[in-house]
Amino acid sequence: MADTALDGDGLADFLRGRRASLQPEDVGLRRGTRRRTIGLRREEVAELCDMSADYLARLERGSGSQPSQQMAAAIARGLRLTPDERDHLFLLCGHRLQARHLREAHISPGLLRVMDRLQDTPAQIMGPVGETLQQTPPAVALLGDETHHTGPARSALYRWFTDPTARRRYLPEDHHQHSRVYVSTLRAGAAAQGPGSSAALLVADLQHNEEFAELWNRHEVGLRWRSAKRFVHPQIGRIDVYCQTLLDPEQGQSLLIFTATPGTDSHEKLALLTVLGTDTFAGS
Repeated sequence: MADTALDGDGLADFLRGRRASLQPEDVGLRRGTRRRTIGLRREEVAELCDMSADYLARLERGSGSQPSQQMAAAIARGLRLTPDERDHLFLLCGHRLQARHLREAHISPGLLRVMDRLQDTPAQIMGPVGETLQQTPPAVALLGDETHHTGPARSALYRWFTDPTARRRYLPEDHHQHSRVYVSTLRAGAAAQGPGSSAALLVADLQHNEEFAELWNRHEVGLRWRSAKRFVHPQIGRIDVYCQTLLDPEQGQSLLIFTATPGTDSHEKLALLTVLGTDTFAGS
């Protein structure tokens, strides 16, 4: 079905209503003592949606130009919409069909609410085939910015087998086990999701890779990640952490939270990453 016309008035009502219903605490913001606005300020929503406050104001008046699919996806994420609310927003924007990668990149609002409260902790939200959808600043400092990739490279699994730099922050002794778990996980995803799925397409994209093909032919299933992970940061060295995972089965997404044992050298290094942040470490 082709796209339809923008419902400017309906979109305006929806955006104003959603902005009024959201509270600062819902999106990880501090309320402050002088807040009089019901819900969020327009400037706060604009920043969450990665758009200008002027454009948001025009959309809320019903006079803005039609948002692209990419902009609609950004609005859906910024407003913490559920999948049903996201679909409704796309229809109001005049888009009946959503690009697959935009549907799959829509983050569970429940996971986002948890992540909003973890801004001083390394944490990131992962998609069904290993796409890094969002990271906290300490996670960027620990692992680098993993959200800017496009195409198959959006998947950490794909990059693991095709980009030598993808392995540099992991202890070399762990590389082979990582490879086996990645392939086992992808095999399970491809079987569950079926032909034509993102997992199945990723298998096809990786068949030319010798290491992947050899492991795929082993038919290993059921391998699991260890909760203990060992990273090698290019500036501060080895960091041993524990990875706790919160799952959203409906979206097929997971929130990874990295912590270190208090009193250890790794705990102090994680604290250093948090204090110094991405400006110091993200480009390493």
